[in-house]
Amino acid sequence: MSIVTPGTWHLDPTHTEIGFSVRHLMSKVRGTFESFNGTLVTAEDVTASTVSVEVELSSINTGAADRDTHLRGGDFFDVESNPKMTFATTGVTATSDTEFVVTGDLTIKGVTRPLDLAVEFLGEGKDPWGGTRVGVEATGQISRKEFGIDFNIPLEGDKVMIGDKITITINAEAVLAADEA
Repeated sequence: MSIVTPGTWHLDPTHTEIGFSVRHLMSKVRGTFESFNGTLVTAEDVTASTVSVEVELSSINTGAADRDTHLRGGDFFDVESNPKMTFATTGVTATSDTEFVVTGDLTIKGVTRPLDLAVEFLGEGKDPWGGTRVGVEATGQISRKEFGIDFNIPLEGDKVMIGDKITITINAEAVLAADEA
């Protein structure tokens, strides 16, 4: 028996957050992407399910307008030439009844690399508007340099201003397509 109703689910942008954090000097900068769409296609055997997500890189928000403008430019995302980041599953492995590793191809700036996301299934239920929702939380980590994003400022003592490792956090609600409810 499946832990989730088989079908096609669409991310609810109002109740989904795609976020990240990166080391900056002696702290971490956090941000989100505010424009995205995604689809989950769940199967009776959850490990046969798929996820595809498309993120508008220009929608980055770190809470600092000047920094966001710099991140959209050529030193980082170059959104004029590379407006989207995408993720598509290549496999799902169960690690418990409610925890999974979702492996997929992440593409940023035309470079595709594998990404493992640790996913916790938070549940499924009816919402007050007659729909069916599912909730998940996912985390993963990438090297920004592997995607050709290697801008940095050297600091004293062989240190740099911006870390290489980016932690990705996703808290998502998805709604079952109406024709399948």
